[in-house]
Amino acid sequence: MKLIVGIGGVTNGGKTTLTDSLLKALPNCCVIHQDDFFKPQDQIAVGEDGFKQWDVLESLDMEAMLATVRAWLCGPQKFARAHGVSVRPDAADTHILILDGFLLYSYRPMVDLYSRRYFLTIPYEECKWRRSTRSYTVPDPPGLFDGHVWPMYQKYRRQMEADGVEVVYLDGTKPREQLCQQVLDDIRNSLLNQAQAAAPTPAPPARPQGPGRGGGRRAARPAAAQPDAV
Repeated sequence: MKLIVGIGGVTNGGKTTLTDSLLKALPNCCVIHQDDFFKPQDQIAVGEDGFKQWDVLESLDMEAMLATVRAWLCGPQKFARAHGVSVRPDAADTHILILDGFLLYSYRPMVDLYSRRYFLTIPYEECKWRRSTRSYTVPDPPGLFDGHVWPMYQKYRRQMEADGVEVVYLDGTKPREQLCQQVLDDIRNSLLNQAQAAAPTPAPPARPQGPGRGGGRRAARPAAAQPDAV
């Protein structure tokens, strides 16, 4: 049984924190981080807004990410061993892949691969404050959040909704334990539904055989009485 779970949403919304919690709680679970597929810095264009375009789909090698997901689909156990993930014998038939990233639902070839799609949101002020407390390999230049990061988040969210991509919205201001439990319960219900759908349908009980039920020849019905001819 395979399940692909997407954890998408706004920058600093809690995607990686939630992913790490799910990784510890779920059986035979692997994670692919979208951030691992950024193109080299010298391939990131400068946009009309004057900023390096880190928060656009073109900054990511999504074909490579898709190939990695397909490699998992072809052999979850082999993929898990290659990534140092132990396979639990008590759940050997259940394999879960979590994808974590801010533009997971903007690359159309991958949208239909997800079994469950979650989308973390937080208000503008909270997001801006969290972003200011983070330290990035490439530091944010002044004005990046308002001039590029937040507008791109709004753009891609509107596009996702216009395309009719169905997601479960999560409030990223809620306690992390509460969010994790909500998603865990949902994933476990999905696994249960998959297991029930895959279970063979029991054969209906045999109908009793006997007279009038196909167990013997039917007795001939007596001919209707006919009036005597005059």
